[in-house]
Amino acid sequence: MRVTFTVNGRRQEADDVWEGESLLYVLRERMGLPGSKNACEQGECGSCTVRLDGVPVCSCLVAAGQVEGREVVTVEGLADFARQRAEGGCADGTCGTGLDEAKGWQARPAAPQSGDSTSHEGLSPIQQAFIDAGAVQCGFCTPGLLVAADELLERNDSPSDADIREALSGNLCRCTGYEKILDAVRLAAARGEHRTAGQGA
Repeated sequence: MRVTFTVNGRRQEADDVWEGESLLYVLRERMGLPGSKNACEQGECGSCTVRLDGVPVCSCLVAAGQVEGREVVTVEGLADFARQRAEGGCADGTCGTGLDEAKGWQARPAAPQSGDSTSHEGLSPIQQAFIDAGAVQCGFCTPGLLVAADELLERNDSPSDADIREALSGNLCRCTGYEKILDAVRLAAARGEHRTAGQGA
């Protein structure tokens, strides 16, 4: 079957999708977007977390056919998604990250901003906070954590520690004691870059 859906703001088609194929497989193997990691394949670790119609889901548990006509945001699209959110959305339909652009994405050094010599061009606020807080170790769990944390900060720009722990409870990390991950989310919240014009200052 053919599945047509929006990936990181752009309409995409996947052909010859078989009935049991997961969204994770389509993203990684058919579309060349390896950011969502294939780990447990049981929805237990959160490494494959993406946003489906705005909600974080384990893409290993979502059948590809279920995303027909729906919107998916992967870690490769977080930076554009954050920019669009800050600018008030994307009404004209020309926003988003193309597949070729997403496949070739990498953080590039940028001119220092606000005295911070570690700023990187093309990062979302939560991605920058993970770098600044030292929350990335092996990196395997990081894409899922970033997607889940981004969604939390979009709906709650001043989360408590309990809110952060609950939002990230579906994401496992074997390298850390989680404290630097919590620090990164706290840092992103303190910077307030997830707030939109309609929210508080």
